Amino acid sequence: MHTVAVLALDGVIPFDLSAPVDTFGWARLPDGRQPYRLRVCSVREEVSAGAFTVRAPYGLEALAEADTIILPGVARPPEELPPGVAGALRAAAANGTRIASICVGAFLLAATGLLDGLRATTHWIAAPDLARRHPRVTVDANVLYVDNGQFLTSAGAAAALDMCLHMIRSDFGSAVAVHAARMSVMPLEREGGQAQFIVHDLPPAPAGTTLEPLLAWLEDHCDRDLTLAEIAAQAGMSTRTLNRRFREQAGTTPLQWLHRARVRRAQHLLETTAHPVERIAVQTGFGSPTAFRERFRRVVGTSPQAYRRAFRAGV
Repeated sequence: MHTVAVLALDGVIPFDLSAPVDTFGWARLPDGRQPYRLRVCSVREEVSAGAFTVRAPYGLEALAEADTIILPGVARPPEELPPGVAGALRAAAANGTRIASICVGAFLLAATGLLDGLRATTHWIAAPDLARRHPRVTVDANVLYVDNGQFLTSAGAAAALDMCLHMIRSDFGSAVAVHAARMSVMPLEREGGQAQFIVHDLPPAPAGTTLEPLLAWLEDHCDRDLTLAEIAAQAGMSTRTLNRRFREQAGTTPLQWLHRARVRRAQHLLETTAHPVERIAVQTGFGSPTAFRERFRRVVGTSPQAYRRAFRAGV
């Protein structure tokens, strides 16, 4: 039997804790036996999980006996791991134990140094902070999970289920994984390379700056096929000055900012209307559906159709 140890630290996110317990717990071999033994462990007998506390029957010694260790996310990833945790994880890794993190649990795994030189992911909103804290880790915010063999990392809550099902399939084959997916009411076919469907905010300009009125005008007119010269004329600047001001105050170029505004409007239309892609391409200033699809995939990481299937409201 394969032992999975879920390490719960103070501030553990409830779903991140329950996702692996439920998913691995649903797995069944063809003869009905459970292939996984689950153990929740911690440095203390009780840990905080927000509105309630969790009793951990096992201590850190359980990590040495595990085949797989899961690191759930915590509300506030600590700068340093609690005493004994890093050493126990490194010792388990040296013995070949598979270690996987969920969401911001990647901060815990990265703090051990085990992700140095590897590609990893986390929830997209936390990715810049993970990259800043751990520059030796290559952070990819555009995927659901990353499997480096011994070390795995996943993005947000739903991606944790995808990663767990991926591990079940790797351990016991597709039939066992399909059963676990069905019992979890989850599709099995989502692969780790699929995008996290990030909604990209527009690069802001500080309130009161000279660009503020121009940015509002651009958002109102992003359906037009604007040129850099037209934007500069609206701003009353030369194109050279306009580019410099944008880089100084918005951290990007005028046309890049405009493309992001168009994509954001397209996301809204895909979520809230049944307009065909060809119409949305015109409404958002891309003109050509091909150009719209290419730009949308480049910025969001998936096609407009896939984004609509995932996020369209019941309209």
